Amino acid sequence: MARDLFLAGLLAVKGYVATHVLTCLVPAFLLAGAMVTFVDRELVLHYLGRKAGRIRSYSLAAGGSFLIAACSCTVIPVAGGLFYAGAGISAAFILLWVAPSANILSLVYTGQVLGAGIVASRVVASLAMAFLVGIAMDLAFGNNAPGAEGHPHQEGASRVVPGKALVLILLILLSLLLPNYLIAGRPYPYKVAVWLFCTVVLAGYAWWMIPPEKIRDWARETWWFVRIIFPLLLIGVFLVGIVGNVLPEEWIREWLGGNGIRASFLATLVGAVTYFATMTEAPFVHTLMGLGMGKGPALALLLTGPGVSLPNWLAIARVFGVKKAFVYVPVIIVSGTLAGWFFGNFVL
Repeated sequence: MARDLFLAGLLAVKGYVATHVLTCLVPAFLLAGAMVTFVDRELVLHYLGRKAGRIRSYSLAAGGSFLIAACSCTVIPVAGGLFYAGAGISAAFILLWVAPSANILSLVYTGQVLGAGIVASRVVASLAMAFLVGIAMDLAFGNNAPGAEGHPHQEGASRVVPGKALVLILLILLSLLLPNYLIAGRPYPYKVAVWLFCTVVLAGYAWWMIPPEKIRDWARETWWFVRIIFPLLLIGVFLVGIVGNVLPEEWIREWLGGNGIRASFLATLVGAVTYFATMTEAPFVHTLMGLGMGKGPALALLLTGPGVSLPNWLAIARVFGVKKAFVYVPVIIVSGTLAGWFFGNFVL
């Protein structure tokens, strides 16, 4: 039994490394390092910091997050980069939530699999939960930007984003987004080919256009995110593989039917501890609905499945602090449960 569980964990890690490191995590870490290195801290503070105002900062963070195709783990270095570039804690955690729970790629695919009603409910619920997350983090932590505590942020960084650095950041974004947007639904080797082409262009541009000292700063910032996040992601994925092996299918059929508050709560818990890559949640939920899962619990699982996960919890605690993780995760579980119950009974 123990051997089977161990092998299940190893298989989960193998699958994660094989399909996510190159096309997801590598560009995400590079983007996080570039944001800390090149982005004007004062500009970030102006639009997303404490003085920006809740409505503007929340709206910009949530709106921009729809364009980032990321899972609950991939988004952490991106949100961390924004946070350490000077954004308020609420804006960073809104990005942390909306990007995996309702990015445009997953919404399009969800519509194809589950229909327009589920998609519309997913968008509305994600935005409502995003504002709840922002308010909760504001109340708990004052929307503070980091004091670079424990983080090697460079005091002498440029206060204006040069045009060359902006192009670099856009190229990193392309290497993160195009493998999913351009060839969605195609075999993984096609994604690797697109990622490789984008990365070669990115490397060539950085070599010719970015000063060597800035490249070294970028590498140092990127490595900071890699060394504190990546090991925890592997540990979390290993544990998720074990959980998935011991969770009986009969239990899901019995306890996730209907649209009651209990069913939505259990669906939220399943989503909160299970890792879903972007777009994998839709076929999984479709299968469970075919077995009798209610629409409310289905929505709850669609939200929390890609939005949070056990690896996500661990990495958030490491990057942002244990206290912030202890606020964020319960807010998501409670609001996800209520969203599933409400939409299941009154909308869907």
